[in-house]
Amino acid sequence: MQNLKIHPARFDSPTAQRLIQAALADLGTRYGGSGDDTPVDAAEFEPPAGSFLIAQLDGEPVACGGWRSHDGSAETAELKRMYVAPQARGQGVARAVLAAVERSAREQGRQRIVLECGDRQPEAIALYGSSGYERIPNFGYYKDAPGCVSFGRTL
Repeated sequence: MQNLKIHPARFDSPTAQRLIQAALADLGTRYGGSGDDTPVDAAEFEPPAGSFLIAQLDGEPVACGGWRSHDGSAETAELKRMYVAPQARGQGVARAVLAAVERSAREQGRQRIVLECGDRQPEAIALYGSSGYERIPNFGYYKDAPGCVSFGRTL
C-alpha cells in the first residue's frame, strides 16, 4: 500500500478523537452502551510510556491504534483503541497499524504486548490470531464481562 502513511499523533488531537469516537460508536453498535468504558487518559499515550498512531490512506485519516504501559510495567504494553474505518477495511491497514504499534512499543523497551477485545469482533480476533497473539487470562476493566477475550504476544 504505497498510499498508506502511519504517524504518531497526540491521543487528544482532533483527528485522533474523531477516529476514537468512530471506534467507540462501532463498539457501541456491537455491544451497546458507550462502546467501551475503560478509563483512558491521553497522557498515558505520551512517549516513553505510550504512543498513539494514525494511519492515512490517500491523505485521509482512516485508522488508529496505540499502546500504553500495562499496569505501570516497563516491560509490557497494552494495545488500545485499534480501529479501521469501514471504507479502508480489507486492504491490510489494520495489519500495518498493528505492526507499527508493536514496533513503537518495542522501541520503548517493551518486551510483551497484551490486549482485550470482545467476542463480537471476529475480524479483530482473526487479525490477532494470525499475527502471533495467543489467548491469555482476561485482565482490565472488562476481565469479568461475558464475551471478553484477551490476547498477548512477545515482541
